[in-house]
Amino acid sequence: MSDSTDKRRRPLTLRDVSEAAGVSEMTVSRVLRNRGDVSEATRQKVLEAARRLGYVPNKIAGALASQTVNLVAVIVPSLSNLVFPEVLAGISEVLDETPLQPVIGVTQYQPEREERVLYEMLSWRPSGVIVAGLEHTEAARAMLKAADMPIVEIMDSDGEGVDSVVGISHRRAGRMMGEAIVENGYRRIAFLGSKMPLDHRARKRFEGFTEALAKAGIEVADREFYEGGSGLVKGREMTETVLRRTPDLDFLYYSNDLIGAGGLLWCLEQGIDVPGQVGLAGFNGLRLLDGLPKKLATMDACRAEIGREAARIVVERAHGVRIELEPRLEPGDTLIRPRGA
Repeated sequence: MSDSTDKRRRPLTLRDVSEAAGVSEMTVSRVLRNRGDVSEATRQKVLEAARRLGYVPNKIAGALASQTVNLVAVIVPSLSNLVFPEVLAGISEVLDETPLQPVIGVTQYQPEREERVLYEMLSWRPSGVIVAGLEHTEAARAMLKAADMPIVEIMDSDGEGVDSVVGISHRRAGRMMGEAIVENGYRRIAFLGSKMPLDHRARKRFEGFTEALAKAGIEVADREFYEGGSGLVKGREMTETVLRRTPDLDFLYYSNDLIGAGGLLWCLEQGIDVPGQVGLAGFNGLRLLDGLPKKLATMDACRAEIGREAARIVVERAHGVRIELEPRLEPGDTLIRPRGA
C-alpha cells in the first residue's frame, strides 16, 4: 500500500467554463440550465468546453452548494455478474459503520453509459466515487480528475489511476494460471470467454495467459467467445462447441467461474475424465460453486477485500492511495493432473 501526496483539487466553477468557451458566466449558466435563449453555436461551444474540462453542475440547493452529501457513488458494469455484489458487500461492510450510504450506478460495460451515470452522480456532489476499472472515455476521465472528492478505481491495478487505485493485476493472474497449466503437462489449450474490447480485465488476463504459454512455446489451440451475460447454460454450449470443433484439446481456460462450471457439468455428463483427459479452470473464486461434483480450479480475485479497502479510502477522505492485492490460485479438483494421465 502506498500513499502519495494529497491530490485535492480546486473545484471547477462557471468562470472556468466561461473563460474556456470565451463567453460570459451568465451564458454558461443559461446553456447548462437548458435555457432556449442561446444560439446553437454558442451552446455547442459551452458544452464542449465543459466536457473538455470535466465540469459538472452542482445540483445541491444554494445553502448547501459548497458541501457534499453523505452518499458514495459506486459505479459497476453489472449486477447480474456475481462478482460485483461481493464487491458491494465489502463496501457496505465499511460504510455501515459511518453516516455514508452507497448509491449504485450500472454501466453494462458501455463507456458512454458510464459517462452519463458519472455525470449525474457527480452533480449531487457525493462524498466520494468508487468506480470499476481504469479505462474511461476522455470526458469521464476529465470529470473524475476535476472532482473535489476521493476517487477510487477498483478491480484492476494494470495501469495508472486518476486518484486512488485498489485491485489486482489481471495480467499477473493470467500469467499465473498459464504457468500452472503448463506445469501440469497440458499442451492443447483453449480459451473460452467474453469478447473483450469492453471487458478490459478479461482482455488483460488473456494477454498474461498467452504470454505465459508463449514462454513455454505453446499457442492457444482454439478459442470461443460470447456476448452478453455469463451463465451455466452458456458455459455448457461453449464447451460442447469447442470440444466438438477441436477434440484433441486437453485444457479449457474460462474467463469466469460461471461458464467454467457449466463446462465442468457438461464434461462430466459426457463421461470425460476431468482433469485426467481434460483440465478446466475459471476465474473469480465464487464460493457459490463449492457444491459442484468437482471443485473448479480458479483464481481468487479478492473482491470483498477490494470493496472494503476502497470504502476505507473514501471514509478517510484519502487521495493518491494505491493498493495492489495478490490474486490467489486455487487448484481445486480440475487442474492438477493425476500421475500417469
